[in-house]
Amino acid sequence: MRPRFTRTRPDGDTHHRDVCDRCGFVAYENPKIVVGSVVTHAGKVLLCRRAIEPRRGYWTVPAGYLELGETPEEGAAREAREEANASLTMHGLLAVYTVRRLSQVQLIYRASLADGLFSAGEETLEAALFDWRDIPWDDLAFPTVHWMLRHQRAFEAGDATPPFGNPSEAD
Repeated sequence: MRPRFTRTRPDGDTHHRDVCDRCGFVAYENPKIVVGSVVTHAGKVLLCRRAIEPRRGYWTVPAGYLELGETPEEGAAREAREEANASLTMHGLLAVYTVRRLSQVQLIYRASLADGLFSAGEETLEAALFDWRDIPWDDLAFPTVHWMLRHQRAFEAGDATPPFGNPSEAD
């Protein structure tokens, strides 16, 4: 027998949810967790040109959705392996961003290349190290990439201490 759902507010809950009419199962919808890292090496930052939508052809840091059964740090390291064939040394949490319109929470870490090696992975057209002055700011894939790069730069300059959050004008 297939479930049949009705949108209702379960007893003791504050939100309307899809509830199975037959067994009472509540289908919770929760935010997606994105994990990634600002990866540095020799004073430069690693960026990947996206080979997939959304924003194919634009630059980003290695990042993606957290998988079941992994820690955020493990997920960030996995994303760097998948997108840039890179092994990372993790240095701590840089920022926690909320992208309300996409129901995302982004956990972004500070990291460095463990061995200096990287190359484009399956979801990446190309990967490159950029001096801060050469970052392709107009070709960055998402607003949060701008935020994380600026926050990394502020941390490196000693102007601020992580973890950072959304800029006050953003949501």
